[in-house]
Amino acid sequence: MIMKIKSLVKEFIPPFILKSITGLFYGWSGHYPSWDMAKKKCTGYDSEIIFNKVKNALLKVKNGEAVYERDSIIFNEIHYSFPLLSALAIAALTNKNKLNVLDFGGSLGSSYYQNRNFFSGIEHFNWCVVEQPHFVKEGQKTFADEHLHFYYDIQTCLNENKIYILLLSSVLQYIEEPFTFMEELFTKNFEYIVIDRMPLLLQGDDRITIQKVPKKIYEARYPCWLLNEKKLLDSILKYYDLLFAGKTEETINIENAAFKTFFFKRKKK
Repeated sequence: MIMKIKSLVKEFIPPFILKSITGLFYGWSGHYPSWDMAKKKCTGYDSEIIFNKVKNALLKVKNGEAVYERDSIIFNEIHYSFPLLSALAIAALTNKNKLNVLDFGGSLGSSYYQNRNFFSGIEHFNWCVVEQPHFVKEGQKTFADEHLHFYYDIQTCLNENKIYILLLSSVLQYIEEPFTFMEELFTKNFEYIVIDRMPLLLQGDDRITIQKVPKKIYEARYPCWLLNEKKLLDSILKYYDLLFAGKTEETINIENAAFKTFFFKRKKK
């Protein structure tokens, strides 16, 4: 009965109205003139409740009680990002069977646990997460192993590891000044960069929104950028060549927007 009602709603309500209604409950909404104005209406990722939900879910994965975690939700099967897997495989193959990943904003190792079975057997495999201090402290205490490591900042990680590929998975949109941040990253000369699960505007100017997380995950509201796809790509293509791009499985309730994945290789000098 519920499924029939949902089908009728989708059939008779225009898509743009349906998306607007959805945004009242979860998803992306608003068009804020500044990051600070959006942030004042939000609860951040540093919430203790969110942190504990993520930690407890990933502990189940680490201890073999669950197969996969994303955004604190556990699953009985792994939802692979095959573009990301392909990028990691290419990086390993072109670096003499060695894979050193810097996973910026990588939580307590979600992407590591997602992909480790494919790479734990190679000659040299390190997955380095750079995160907020309370995530790093818990990561070093509870989750670190021979392959998974946690760092408080990018430079410390680079001082200890020869990083070959940078992973930005569902993180760039939550940084207050994403273009300034990317310019700083370009100075590090990573051989490869993956931008995964990034919501982008296919048309229109950059937009600051508020993202409401579905209550079934946890109650939270984040300031979130919807960057113009062409503008973002133009800023990166000055330094990197685009190897491939594609849409991801996520959906978004904003017109002319989509989640994308990109894989870049540093230009030859």
